[in-house]
Amino acid sequence: MTNTPTSSRPWGSFRAKFILVVGGAVLIDLLISGGLALWNVQRLSRDAAEEVGHGLEQASQDYIRTYANSTAAQVSLLLGQVNNDVGVLADVLQEQIDSPQRQADIGSAISGTSPDSVRLSFNPAGKWAQNAPGAPSVVSAWGYLLDKDHSPRPDVQAEIQASSILDLVAPSLLKSGSSKLQMYFIGPKERPIFRTAPYTDQAQTFDRLYPGHNDANFWDFFFPGLYESWQSWATGAGSQPVPDDITQTAPYTDAITGKQIVSFFHPLWSADRKTVAGTAGADITLDQLAETVENVKVAESGFGFLAMSDGNVIAISKDGEKTIGLRSASDTKGTGVTGLERSLKGSSQPAIAELANNPGTGIRHLLLDQNGETVPFMVIMKELPPVNLWQPGLVRKDAMSLGIVVPEREIYASLFAAQAKISDATNRIVLYQILAILLSLTIVTMAVLAVSKRITGGISALAGAARRIQAQDYSVRVAVASRDEVGEASEAFNRMAEQISYHTENLEQLVEERTAEIEDAKEEISILNAQLERENRRLGTELAVAERIQMMVLPLASELSSSKDLEIAAYMSAADEVGGDYYDVLEADGRFKIGIGDVTGHGLESGVLMLMVQSVARALQEAGTTDPVKFLIDLNSALFKNIVRTRIDKHLTLAFLDYDGNDMFISGQHEEVIIVRANGALERIETMDLGLPIGLESDISSFVNTRKITLEKDDIIVLHTDGVTEAENAEGELFGIERLCEEAVRLHEQSADHIATGIIDKLMAYIGSHKIHDDITLLVLRHR
Repeated sequence: MTNTPTSSRPWGSFRAKFILVVGGAVLIDLLISGGLALWNVQRLSRDAAEEVGHGLEQASQDYIRTYANSTAAQVSLLLGQVNNDVGVLADVLQEQIDSPQRQADIGSAISGTSPDSVRLSFNPAGKWAQNAPGAPSVVSAWGYLLDKDHSPRPDVQAEIQASSILDLVAPSLLKSGSSKLQMYFIGPKERPIFRTAPYTDQAQTFDRLYPGHNDANFWDFFFPGLYESWQSWATGAGSQPVPDDITQTAPYTDAITGKQIVSFFHPLWSADRKTVAGTAGADITLDQLAETVENVKVAESGFGFLAMSDGNVIAISKDGEKTIGLRSASDTKGTGVTGLERSLKGSSQPAIAELANNPGTGIRHLLLDQNGETVPFMVIMKELPPVNLWQPGLVRKDAMSLGIVVPEREIYASLFAAQAKISDATNRIVLYQILAILLSLTIVTMAVLAVSKRITGGISALAGAARRIQAQDYSVRVAVASRDEVGEASEAFNRMAEQISYHTENLEQLVEERTAEIEDAKEEISILNAQLERENRRLGTELAVAERIQMMVLPLASELSSSKDLEIAAYMSAADEVGGDYYDVLEADGRFKIGIGDVTGHGLESGVLMLMVQSVARALQEAGTTDPVKFLIDLNSALFKNIVRTRIDKHLTLAFLDYDGNDMFISGQHEEVIIVRANGALERIETMDLGLPIGLESDISSFVNTRKITLEKDDIIVLHTDGVTEAENAEGELFGIERLCEEAVRLHEQSADHIATGIIDKLMAYIGSHKIHDDITLLVLRHR
């Protein structure tokens, strides 16, 4: 072997290689670690910006929601105060109608002390009669209510005298509560006198603005269809759209004041409640509603608006009207009122017009054109409580909506500022990190140069000894010249040389032993992997099949809504595994059978048993088995035989409600049946004596009984599995039957869907983040 002098190949020397390798490694390490540090800084900056952005965005949206709720509450409070005042006036007038003697006494007393309240003078030009100014209220009797001598007919005069109690009540109501433009009484259709407080030139104004009004019945001319709607409520021929006697008009131009107003009517009834006896009413100006809405100020230029369900905006600021592109127009087609037409549907902004077509509630993000620039806006809609709204010819349900509109760049201003600051801080950190990396590179380079020479001698000796090992001279040993790492390496080399010498002599035997051990281990691992793969496939297939079975047996939405007498809502949610709950709605020849059950356990076997129950129940229903007792006995017999054959160690609690359009019968053993009557009365039916768990015995005929449930209109029935009542909160407390009953009573006036949703929302809020251990199934039935 020829030795090449170190000086003849400087880059081939160990020291040069040491410097290149160690220095290069350190350089790469610093670059990688520095790069990772820079990447982490960027990632943390991005995550921080996203997290801060999400938090600020959520906070901004929560703020707008709170603002919208607060403003909506103010509007609702204003309307509620007016409703209360009208209700007080209506109560006083209704007491007069219900007590004829007291009505006569009070009327006589007022006639004696305030004759101007009941004494009318004929106006030849207008052909109507009206009391003189100075009275607390003006009362007008139209020409068709007068005798030949131009005085009110006796029955009309009696109505005038009876309504004079308004002079005592209305002034106080006008001064207290919410501000009202006027309060009044209008008589029944046979004698529709019009008494209004405070006093105005009432009939004279009508003559000027509404020619011909004195030749037509007051109700037909000014409010067509309103009186007839009330009459249908009294006779039961029509139902109230909203369960409240108060009827409200859309905003219209008042003939007397020329202001935009909203009228509130409360019908009065005859003593026997079979016919309309007139109405009590009050007007408020639209300014009172508009002031609440127009004072909305969100961020720099955010604003609010109030709209009817048809999209007609009744309150908005001038700037807001311009921003969302509204165009105003007067609708003068009515006989007695002039409406305000300013619809979202006619907006010059396409996004606003689309909002009118899909109103809904919640937050929307829209793009609006602002001076040729597309600007993102946030809009939140809040629906107010529904009211009975009169429109010419009918009374319908309507609900106003409050809208809050704000540019996103304003509501998210703090978000953009925070993100900019995070970006600036990130750039500074990156700069400092680069400077630190450069400084570290300089220090490491100097350190490598300093130590490379010191360790070269020991490494060279190790290299020579290694060459001798390569030549199979295993007797070589290296002199340990120092106690540093190189000395330790020399000692390690010497031990290694001894071990190499030893292992070389026994190498073949060791190789054979290790090879055999590896082969055995590989075979065992292969067997275990195959077993594990088969087991995973089996478990996955079982759960998939069970889940599919469970979904197959659930009734379709069309089946839930197929009854004209029953409104049915259902909810089912499985726990961690495939569920074991069962419910079904079966119909044959107009007879309905509603079933609910709970199979013991979960998984494929429970799913199979559920499918058996559904199939057998369907077959029995289609076969015309109408006797509830025989139905359960036959179903149990069939299932028991299948359970024995399939060796399924399962059974289930099962109950059925049978409804033929007249009567409802319950049979079978399951959880308690909850009934809430239309008046809110609660009933609980225990089913322990009505049956036996299905699949325990071959013959359960001695255990099955039925119980009849008498249902009236708007009564509800709640069926559930134990997953509802035994659900636990974080403290391990059960939801319980009492809470379920409380929720059913609280929600009983709502639809079946709303009741089911409300109960489930309450249950999920109670459970919180706690684990759900059992399946949850809930059925709600409302008798129409």
